[in-house]
Amino acid sequence: MGNFGTNISSTTSFTLTGFPEMKSLEHWLAVLLLLLYAISILGNTLILFIIKEEQSLHQPMYYFLSLLSVNDLGVSFSTLPTVLAAVCFQAPAIAFDTCLAQMFFIHFFSWTESGILLAMSFDRYVAICNPLRYSIVLTDTRVAHIGISIILRSFCMVFPLPFLLKRLPFCKANVLTHSYCLHPDLIRLPCEDTTINSMYGLFIVISAFGIDSVLIFLSYVLILHSVLAIASQEERLKTFNTCVSHICAVLIFYVPMVSVSMVHRFGKHAPEYVHKFMSLAYLFVPPTLNPIIYSIKTKEIRRRLRKMLLGPNNL
Repeated sequence: MGNFGTNISSTTSFTLTGFPEMKSLEHWLAVLLLLLYAISILGNTLILFIIKEEQSLHQPMYYFLSLLSVNDLGVSFSTLPTVLAAVCFQAPAIAFDTCLAQMFFIHFFSWTESGILLAMSFDRYVAICNPLRYSIVLTDTRVAHIGISIILRSFCMVFPLPFLLKRLPFCKANVLTHSYCLHPDLIRLPCEDTTINSMYGLFIVISAFGIDSVLIFLSYVLILHSVLAIASQEERLKTFNTCVSHICAVLIFYVPMVSVSMVHRFGKHAPEYVHKFMSLAYLFVPPTLNPIIYSIKTKEIRRRLRKMLLGPNNL
């Protein structure tokens, strides 16, 4: 009786799940995931290298893009070990503390990405609605302070999650739905009440993603109002074109995230692989597509890429 209710979390391991429903396609799925990882890691590394080397890109907009690329690399490297282990090498076991650490980093980078996208929308708002004060408002020091604030906010919000889980006893069949550790997946498994965990998770979702998405939307309402005030149609398109990359980055981050949330809450009877693919889209699509979008839409990055691939004489 003396041991009843003792926290047994520290000695618990979890079993990650690949795609047993698609056994015949597992090799092709492994190849696809490896390809997505390669594109994400190579693409974001190239973006960072180009911004570092290209003097014309040393300005606030591209400092935020650098932070976004570093964050996307963080997302990829957070999921890479267990996805490879579970899907490619059929080694699904993960220690409890390792699982909590992975959960922390996945959610930390997700919250950080939301903050970076908000900062980038502020950058576009100042550049379009108040261009004469752009260099005064977004100094290098202020950009650095914004970046540090985003990181600290994410850290402070996610930091309690592992400790809230660690206090609970895990005595059910510890099989996770995905090939990585997520907080909504983990809070299904404890034997005791998880109301505090659920409420805190909901609180940080609303206070981060909810507020960030509303502020991004408001910034684009103001940007649209300012763009429509420009008399020339050509100038309107040219001005709004500077926002296209950021709008795409916002959509490929928030649409999969909202879809995952909707499927989790309202699609409980959907096949298991639907939940898994939606979750994969949420974690794989932004890191893979962001560098492609910015490479296509940013003239300076395109020029530097052509120079690297074809040589200076073929520009």
